[in-house]
Amino acid sequence: MSPIISPSELKNIPAENLVILDARTGKEVKQNYLEKHIKGARFIDLDKDLAEIGDNAAFGGRHPLPSVDKFAEALSNLGISEDAHIVVYDDKNASNAAARAWWMLRSFGFKDVQVLDGGMQAAEKAGLGFSSGEEIFDKAPLIKKEQWRFPVSSLEVVENELKNDSSTVIDVRDAYRYRGDSEPIDLVAGHIPGAINVPFSENLDENGNFLEPEILKEKYKQLLENKPEHLIIHCGSGVTACHTILALDYAGFPIPDLYVGSWSEWSRREGKEIAKDI
Repeated sequence: MSPIISPSELKNIPAENLVILDARTGKEVKQNYLEKHIKGARFIDLDKDLAEIGDNAAFGGRHPLPSVDKFAEALSNLGISEDAHIVVYDDKNASNAAARAWWMLRSFGFKDVQVLDGGMQAAEKAGLGFSSGEEIFDKAPLIKKEQWRFPVSSLEVVENELKNDSSTVIDVRDAYRYRGDSEPIDLVAGHIPGAINVPFSENLDENGNFLEPEILKEKYKQLLENKPEHLIIHCGSGVTACHTILALDYAGFPIPDLYVGSWSEWSRREGKEIAKDI
């Protein structure tokens, strides 16, 4: 199953076993959901359902992964059973939290998980139905898992891999953040020494839709030429990185490692070198 689904394809999916998740983020996001969402969509919260935020971002970053048990509880509360076909969306030109949800659901063990191309705006343009208020659904039985299935890297692993030149570490943040021009979210501007910059926005076309798989494949094939094959992807806090992991999967590449702590952890950890390209 393709990890990307178009609004027209979503229209034709049988309602049985279909679960649509609204993963939009921002200020008053729950209120925005209550005012308008794709008909039947259930709200999934980045900070509460897709992360377990700790007291110190220097250890784990701003959006650490929750335990698989905590995520299982969230899935149960969202009425998601093991045979569900899950479609996640957020806003046009983003798909960041939707991609994080996709990564976690796939890593949890779900096979039929897709991200809606173009987000809510594309759905509206395509004439999908919308509704407001809370959606009514039953809780689902708790699904037990032992661990995340997809590979993750720690700060120590990233540092060691770069030191030994045994992995290609990709920073998917905007170029001005990578260069160190300014930093709107974290405490320090710059990047992990040795990481290369491929902004996640380059996975999209001018309309905010994912580039075709063949184009993405050729793009990353050229970018990674003569570089270590093993990939570690990071961003600011382990959310936007999933957008590029999604794009790589869409293009047919193996699932790379996710450095969850990302720049929010590295830049706060005492003694870690910070590079700038100003």
